Amino acid sequence: MAYETFEKVEGIIQSINRGDDCCSMTVSLISDSNIVNVVVSGDTTVVDNVRLRPGMRIAAFYDTNLPTPAVYPPQYRAELVTSLRRGQQVILDYFDDELASADGSLKLNIGPMTNVMTLNGQQYTCRPENMELLVYYTMTTFSMPAQTTPQKVIVMCQY
Repeated sequence: MAYETFEKVEGIIQSINRGDDCCSMTVSLISDSNIVNVVVSGDTTVVDNVRLRPGMRIAAFYDTNLPTPAVYPPQYRAELVTSLRRGQQVILDYFDDELASADGSLKLNIGPMTNVMTLNGQQYTCRPENMELLVYYTMTTFSMPAQTTPQKVIVMCQY
């Protein structure tokens, strides 16, 4: 799957309501003082199979190529959802052979404590270059591009 058309919405879960069927739910997020609704279906990948709860900080990625209803508050169909700890950031992007993101905003320095894995939780034993990566980090340098030693890297392997 190509992730270059994915956008992120991040926020704190305000409420969770059952969707049109019992296999989906609408998660209302407070994002930058605005409310955003995210539809989580049975097809949505939830990293680490975390049970979503009100008060939890999450990042939801949706495909900008898919149609979205013209409603307020905005509503997006989540393709990927991950929970975030306090102060933690996440980016989903292609990283080149120097581990620089395609948008040029971040360069990775993989350290001995960086947990590198596949989406299904298995250890990834190769170097995660020239791949789509879901990167979790807390601090960056003020350089251009910003550099970080991530806590966790999920390699989005193509199957």
